[in-house]
Amino acid sequence: MNWIAVLVGAHEFGGLAGGTLADARSAVAGDAPEWLAPGLAAEFTLEADTWQAAEAAIRSRLGGRAIDVAVLPPEGRRKRLLIADMDSTIIGCECIDELADFAGVKAEVSAITERAMQGELDFPSALRHRVALLKSLPLGALQQAYDERVRLNPGARALVQTMNAAHAVTALVSGGFTFFTSRVAEAAGFQTNRANTLQDDGTALTGNVGEPILGREAKLAALLELSAVRGILPAECIAIGDGANDLAMIEAAGLGIAYRAKPVVAAAARARIDHADLTAVLYFQGYRQAEIVA
Repeated sequence: MNWIAVLVGAHEFGGLAGGTLADARSAVAGDAPEWLAPGLAAEFTLEADTWQAAEAAIRSRLGGRAIDVAVLPPEGRRKRLLIADMDSTIIGCECIDELADFAGVKAEVSAITERAMQGELDFPSALRHRVALLKSLPLGALQQAYDERVRLNPGARALVQTMNAAHAVTALVSGGFTFFTSRVAEAAGFQTNRANTLQDDGTALTGNVGEPILGREAKLAALLELSAVRGILPAECIAIGDGANDLAMIEAAGLGIAYRAKPVVAAAARARIDHADLTAVLYFQGYRQAEIVA
């Protein structure tokens, strides 16, 4: 069976060298490569019984070099819907942990966040517990946290804007909070966003979160709903995230991607990004550098 191997480097690690690309091709007897972004991303065709075997052979030959590898079918590569997690995926922090810092309980909240993202805790219960610890936090701390702590991850805006330009649906779906998703969605260019709602008394947080909790199953439901409304098959969707509450949508999408992910997510995803920025999602789909919206 024919497959397309895509290799993407990271600028901070020297990109993708020609010798590295040649090593990858030799591991699977790959065809002549095509550069998607000179010195950064390339692809080539290969024959293999399974993509798993081909990817394993390439990774083994690369020997731990800082290169992201995906072996994908050549058909239907460009997807029509992008659904993305927010915290530690589109942005570089966990918003609830940053709020907890302002409340003086960051160590306790961060420990719960880590266990929830590893899949060790029930997400709704863990979220309620963490939000309860934020009780009496002044509302001004939310805007301060956004202004001082929230930054788009490299490549996030280019990813979203390029898929918008290709007439795809782009959705930010988070187990975090609408206060942040609304602002991050606008900054990156997402067409829609969904998240949980922090409750307040007009001046401070009450320690409660709106029900029902948006978690793993709600993220999957969002993918299925958004795709059905537009007549898009799940196979035509990309889902990307880093934590256990992203697993259901990652497994349902035609291209599920783990971004700097927890081990349980990296093991289940169809592809993963460990080194490159978020434009790797575009290169996996066969976009060329010239097609990326700056």
